[in-house]
Amino acid sequence: MITVMKFGGTSVGSVDALSRTANIVAETEGSKVVIVSAMSGVTNYLISILDGVGEIEKLAETMIKKHSDTAKELMSKEFYNEYMAELKKRVDSLTALMTDKEAAKDPFYRDNISSQGERFSSLILAYTLRSRGYDSIALTSEQAGIFAVGKPESGEADLERTALGLSLNVVPLLNKNCIPIITGFYGRNDEGKPLTFGRGGSDYSAAAVANAMNADLLEIWTDVDGFMTADPRVVPTAVTIDEMNFGEAAELAYFGAKVLHPRTIEPVRVKHIPLKVRNTFNPGAPGTLIHHHRLPKSELLRSVATKIDLSIICVSSAEIAYRPQMVFRIMEKIADANVIMYAMSTSLSTIAFLIHNLDVKETLKHLNLLDKADIERIDVKSNMALVCAVGDNLLSKCGVSADIFGAVKDAGANVELISEGASDVSLNFVVPTDRVTDVIRILHGKFIGE
Repeated sequence: MITVMKFGGTSVGSVDALSRTANIVAETEGSKVVIVSAMSGVTNYLISILDGVGEIEKLAETMIKKHSDTAKELMSKEFYNEYMAELKKRVDSLTALMTDKEAAKDPFYRDNISSQGERFSSLILAYTLRSRGYDSIALTSEQAGIFAVGKPESGEADLERTALGLSLNVVPLLNKNCIPIITGFYGRNDEGKPLTFGRGGSDYSAAAVANAMNADLLEIWTDVDGFMTADPRVVPTAVTIDEMNFGEAAELAYFGAKVLHPRTIEPVRVKHIPLKVRNTFNPGAPGTLIHHHRLPKSELLRSVATKIDLSIICVSSAEIAYRPQMVFRIMEKIADANVIMYAMSTSLSTIAFLIHNLDVKETLKHLNLLDKADIERIDVKSNMALVCAVGDNLLSKCGVSADIFGAVKDAGANVELISEGASDVSLNFVVPTDRVTDVIRILHGKFIGE
């Protein structure tokens, strides 16, 4: 049995967390491949230096102290000395990179810098396991053979080439009962340069590895027990969901549940590889099992998630519904702005779409390049929140929209935009941010449980 295990930043962020993570890895039966994020705070620190906020003069000292202080508590003296020699090599390499003005001109420079933290965390976990008597080795994504394609800071895994790379570089290690600890968050592009998968992309890295290795199970170890029926900060009575299907999990991840990176689902779904979300700090909890099977009939809703800090942009143009080229040009401008669109709706003369507040300025800049004769006006509604109501085969249930929107009415909220029909497991709609908490609580209380 091959298990791919991914541990997030909090799971490798302290002496206690790393010790607990090492125990979990050691106690897992069969062959295992481990993917790690950077220690908590490291990636943000590196990016702050890139952005001119952090002090580059303190880089080496800060990196060595943060990792060596932790390592000293986890390793025997022999392994600690060996680890420190490797750590200093990696820190020296990072320092040289961050002071290289020529390297900074490369379009993939930010990818290279922001992915350095994983090179440190993989090293410390591998040496921790070795100090406990287990054969383990730290591998960068380049060494493991994880390939990526795409634009800077927005790559995706090349699954076919990654499968070949892992078969050459990782499978032989498993055959020797060695535990590979691989850097998450990025792969190497055709030029051999690091290409990141977006913030939080280590989950996706692990899914790509699981796909490429035809793993039996993917485990995402994080700091929560699994997917919940709602955010417990909003609904204190929310409970962990024991199991759900890939469609439900994908919708929740994309539309607000901060449990998985949204892109994690697809690489394992296509090969029917079960995914389990587990809590490093509560390893006895069963977590949430995600699979491709349809589940027995359940309540109307399984979970309710929300995404805030959004805005609706409405573009008005005469009889736009009869002018597909006009729609195409509008969508092209949004694509040029490189923003994520969370929902869209159209009418005879208006197209409305939902984006993050931080993307409004850039989006308007591109939309304003359209021919003024074609556009009547562009309106922006800020302070919006998206509600994602999820349930297996939700839209096949008669009257579901009426039931859900009746609860929204009870919350005193007005629905600003609706996205229905794109998925058979979710109903998404937009309400003002100041009403979203009441909407979530009423929906949860009425359809899931008080």
